Amino acid sequence: MWQVRYPVLLTPAEKQMAREVCIAFRQSVCGFDLLRCEGRSYVCDVNGWSFVKNSHKYYDDAACVLRKMFLDAKAPHLSSAIPPILPWKVNEPVQPTEGLTRQGSGIIGTFGQSEELRCVIAVIRHGDRTPKQKVKLKVTEEKLLNLMLKYNGGRPRAETKLKSAIQLQDLLDATRMLVPRTRPDRESDSEAEGEHGEKLRQVKAVLEEGGHFSGIYRKVQLKPLKWIKVAKSNGEGEEERPVEALMVLKYGGVLTHAGRKQAEELGRYFRNNMYPGEGTGLLRLHSTYRHDLKIYSSDEGRVQMSAAAFAKGLLDLEGQLTPILVSLVSKDSSMLDGLDNASIEMDEAKARLNEIITSSLKTVHSDESPEFSWMVDGAGLPSNASELLPKLVSLIKKVTEQVRLLAKDEDENLTETNLYDIIPPYDQAKALGKTNIDVDRIASGLPCGSEGFLLMYARWKKLERDLYNERKERFDITQIPDVYDSCKYDLLHNAHLNLEGLDELFKVAQALADGVIPNEYGINPSQKLKIGSKIARRLLGKLLIDLRNTREEAISVAELKSNHDHDSSFTKTEKENSDAKPKLNKNDEVRKSITLNDISMDQDDDDDKETKYRLDPKYANVKTPERHVRTRLYFTSESHIHSLMNVLRYCNMDESLEEEDSLVCYNALERLYRTKELDYMSYIVLRMFENTEVALEDPKRFRIELTFSRGADLSPLEKNDSEAASLHQEHTLPIMGPERLQEIGSCLTLEKMEMMFRPFAMPAEDFPPPSIPAGFSGYFSKSVLERLVNLWPFHKHAHSNGK
Repeated sequence: MWQVRYPVLLTPAEKQMAREVCIAFRQSVCGFDLLRCEGRSYVCDVNGWSFVKNSHKYYDDAACVLRKMFLDAKAPHLSSAIPPILPWKVNEPVQPTEGLTRQGSGIIGTFGQSEELRCVIAVIRHGDRTPKQKVKLKVTEEKLLNLMLKYNGGRPRAETKLKSAIQLQDLLDATRMLVPRTRPDRESDSEAEGEHGEKLRQVKAVLEEGGHFSGIYRKVQLKPLKWIKVAKSNGEGEEERPVEALMVLKYGGVLTHAGRKQAEELGRYFRNNMYPGEGTGLLRLHSTYRHDLKIYSSDEGRVQMSAAAFAKGLLDLEGQLTPILVSLVSKDSSMLDGLDNASIEMDEAKARLNEIITSSLKTVHSDESPEFSWMVDGAGLPSNASELLPKLVSLIKKVTEQVRLLAKDEDENLTETNLYDIIPPYDQAKALGKTNIDVDRIASGLPCGSEGFLLMYARWKKLERDLYNERKERFDITQIPDVYDSCKYDLLHNAHLNLEGLDELFKVAQALADGVIPNEYGINPSQKLKIGSKIARRLLGKLLIDLRNTREEAISVAELKSNHDHDSSFTKTEKENSDAKPKLNKNDEVRKSITLNDISMDQDDDDDKETKYRLDPKYANVKTPERHVRTRLYFTSESHIHSLMNVLRYCNMDESLEEEDSLVCYNALERLYRTKELDYMSYIVLRMFENTEVALEDPKRFRIELTFSRGADLSPLEKNDSEAASLHQEHTLPIMGPERLQEIGSCLTLEKMEMMFRPFAMPAEDFPPPSIPAGFSGYFSKSVLERLVNLWPFHKHAHSNGK
């Protein structure tokens, strides 16, 4: 029997249970089992001193606990002086992130001695992925139409979606019977039949990819287009029956091994650099009740897996990504998915962009010199964009033809022998936890990952066909980002195929994409602000809630501390009277301290009503008990990164804020203008600091620091040194370090941040109430569990002591 172990975040109530178990059994390291059922938790087994199998971190942590116990007993003067990490790790260099995480200009600066970090909010794009693909074809085959009726409840006009393994297997079985025996290069009787057969072959190849199914990576839509009336089978009347449907297969966009590695390394970088503190920084905060962490993700698989890999690096976890995803990452598609709210404005921007490029209009008129270079329509577009387009088409044809020949050879080889007899099929499930390339496939001359030559050819052929309509002599500039995406992917992951002209194609595609991509979210600052606020409205509202709740919590802690200090002073003057009162034992003091520090946290989170705890510093060996930090991580796609950045840059252009300075300083605005792409693992970070020497009502009590990173914004052709060669060998690009969005020494108050964001954010009162998660009922009903609890002597004993 296999046993899967993965990390979970304990609720405050469960942490208190763990504490009481350790106290009852008088063990600092004490293992026990928790059973969660219908929103409640029960201790169902106590194992005493236990060992976590296959976990190096467990033994390191246990060694630290033992060492501290020995020092406390025999050398207490050394106990607090020695760092809480193992001796051989004291001088160990920071986690090996240098190859993947580089320093940017103006990396996060120092903060004053009186300032405490209170909140870290990061909005992060997913990691490196395979190109997103889509196949559209009209189907009239009865097998496919019957399959649609099978899964849409027999409704002839209803659309159906196929995602489950059973559904996709049914579709694959039907497609195998319909795929023509022709090869990709063989002429068909008609162009339409040939294209239809080619698309069916592509559907079959996609469904066969990897040898298993997962709806997170492949999904099919079947939408009826035409119907006829036919007699019912029982002869009583007529019924409708579909005769044509549109099939849309979406696949690709899968997080690569490089994407998983980037996300995990960035998590380590955050752990080592974003959190000040004694000893091990973030992990020290996390283990002493002083870190409140929540991770959110959009609904896309690549985004969810990026979040899980980041969490693994951030918290120094072990094991596979899927269990980490299930236990630590919350999906919120309404906040982090979709472009529907701004689709009209984005279509307008693309239409205007197409007009500027194809009509060779100059973006800057000679008689109109703008104050800032980024203020003109279509800023950033190359002046010779219209000349680059024909060159782009010519180079795509050259690359596509080479891939077609490779696909032809692959097809002939598969006819004679099964290639998988030599190279096993790519298993996406096993690849989820890997951060290394598949050396065997590359050594055999196959494309990296799961893509075969047939699918690679389909990818390039579609780009060739969609970019330029030869019959209408019309370019489609919306395909430029996809061409650039495919170029960059193949240069990084398929350089071993030595496709002639790919380097030159990449340079042309990059020059065009650097101008097109930022302008798709608005061709001028005013439009960028409008589109950005529509896409990121709910995310902006949530960020304001995060900051507000952190401020309220910090003020509550400061007031409690002030009251506690006042009470201590009063107690000292009344010492004679207090000596006559009964004394509390050590455990009672700890309990009392925890009770005094109960504080409400996120009002928008599911655990709003749960009590939060803080350790009494007298017994926790914590130098800075007031250093409580809230971390909120939002993993999303490119659209939300651009949208949030555009609101940050241009929010002062709103009518209500025209007298205000931009949140982003001039130097940063210049850098952002030159930053054409917010690439994989790009991020925007808001850190809030509290100046404890400033009055609570002073606006300068809470300061916001804004930084961003361009992510893996480095061309595969940019460097040729040994470091670049090593990274290319691993198919990975480095993540650029954080850059400031404010001048050094400036003070952006939380009050101003709220004022600037509020016009574009969803109001807190419009947020839906938090949904109560459905508790895992397991194998026992509530009544059975209650009977088990009542039979447990330790539980009864606890109640008899007033617990």
